Amino acid sequence: MSLEARSALDRLSAGASFLASGAAELLWPTRCVSCEMPGELVCEECRESLPWIAQRWACPDCGAPFGFLTCTECSHDWETRATICALGFSGTPARMVSCLKDAHELRLAPVIAAAMATALDEASAWSAHDGCARFDSQAIDAACFVPATSAAFARRGFDHMELVSRALCREMGIELADVLVRPHSRDQRTLGREERAANLAGTISVRDDVSGLDLLLLDDVVTTGASVREATRALLARGASSVTACALARVW
Repeated sequence: MSLEARSALDRLSAGASFLASGAAELLWPTRCVSCEMPGELVCEECRESLPWIAQRWACPDCGAPFGFLTCTECSHDWETRATICALGFSGTPARMVSCLKDAHELRLAPVIAAAMATALDEASAWSAHDGCARFDSQAIDAACFVPATSAAFARRGFDHMELVSRALCREMGIELADVLVRPHSRDQRTLGREERAANLAGTISVRDDVSGLDLLLLDDVVTTGASVREATRALLARGASSVTACALARVW
């Protein structure tokens, strides 16, 4: 196993081994969200089999794997300066997202953040189309996140990407700017590519001044890219200098 892969596994292991209080653990023992093995949120076996995206070969524009030269998922026309995705959206990563969002397993937020931080670290070694590193923490003024709709927030009682973003910013020493709002839009999960874009058009807005800022935009899953692209357009329209996107997982 490579040094980078081992570093990634060590980082995930540290996040996944966080357990609840003794009393809660007796009543509701921690189990792996993927295979239900008792002990950790993501067990060692499931961590070892995570579908990591090799940043060297990934599309720098949409984050799809094996799209560095010719991407089958985009036309290299995204508004983001670069898009970095950590994992393929299947198996354990899909369970991590659904358990955080729908099962209220909030302890997964730092685990997801650790996976995203690992991908950002790896992406820093590879260039975007502008010739600079796809990610450079020193070149980022602040991080923000694609927000949940007001309906989703009311249903869950929290914004899952706010939790992930706060954990990632703590780990990487980046300031968090909670500047995006999305009052309404239909649930994206049942919509196709064109429907997603139409559903989100004009629904994300920026509530604070971001003029001149180089921003890191965080999301959980990139499917068609509609959410990330709409949020990026809103940020650039309010004067942001650049937007680099990062997500836990990529659908392709």
